[in-house]
Amino acid sequence: MQWGEKPYHSLDFELRRRFGEKLYKLSLNGGMTCPNRDGTLGTSGCIFCSQGGSGDFAGNPDQSISGQIASQRELLRRKRPAGKFIAYFQAYTNTYAPVSYLERIFTEAADHPDIAVLSIATRPDCLGADVLDLLERLNARKPVWVELGLQTVHEDTAAFIRRGYELPCFEEAVKNLRSRNLDVIVHTILGLPGEEEERILQTMEYLNQQDIQGIKLQLLHILSHTDLAAFYRLHPFHVLTMEEYIHLVIRCLEHLSPDLTIHRLTGDGPGKLLIAPDWSRAKRTVLNELHREMKRLDTCQGRLYKSPV
Repeated sequence: MQWGEKPYHSLDFELRRRFGEKLYKLSLNGGMTCPNRDGTLGTSGCIFCSQGGSGDFAGNPDQSISGQIASQRELLRRKRPAGKFIAYFQAYTNTYAPVSYLERIFTEAADHPDIAVLSIATRPDCLGADVLDLLERLNARKPVWVELGLQTVHEDTAAFIRRGYELPCFEEAVKNLRSRNLDVIVHTILGLPGEEEERILQTMEYLNQQDIQGIKLQLLHILSHTDLAAFYRLHPFHVLTMEEYIHLVIRCLEHLSPDLTIHRLTGDGPGKLLIAPDWSRAKRTVLNELHREMKRLDTCQGRLYKSPV
């Protein structure tokens, strides 16, 4: 089996392998909050998280789920010939609500004829038995992916960013999700203060030992109106250059298991909120430079270019 045009196990490749076509994400807002915001664990959220709860590009929570799907679908179809979609519940913590409410909104998305996959972003500490049972039932109808925000394996950094849970909680969540045959995708952030290359690669090696199916490599964005922005003003820290970020991404890909699907190699920071790094505004340029550097390095002798047999 080959990976097509990209020298790593890309999401595009995996979607075409499993579904026979490219699927496009529709970012939805279920109108939830987060235990790191409502006072259960804290009131300010993770240090890097915007007021949109990492869902600045998600739909309007005043609309129904079907309405959000319809409006975002039409916007996408104006740009490209999109057929089927992933319903991505993105904003805040998307299992942090009564299970009766979760069942209603998730079922509404799963029942939509244009939706092929549900992808649900949440926290490991918000996956009670009743929620897991619901996700398992939905997974019998359409594939359900659960996205967990780990960011780093290092507890000192986790405390700094106010992640709000310790590593055993993450491990238990992965175990519980996999026991129900649910795919797990893990979010990591590259460029957090104090996270040099060695520590980042330790996170990658740790994830190789976990029963996960995908990973997102996210560039740290410093956004206005976040506590990270306030910290950056008072204690300026080094922000990755594009060249440094590209180097780190390639090193991560070299260390990660080739079985893992790479769901993201960078990310979008809302233009009106982005303080740094300014170069990240040109996402297409970053990806083009990344692939150009992979080719230049001619890493076909290493793990990066090894397709699974």
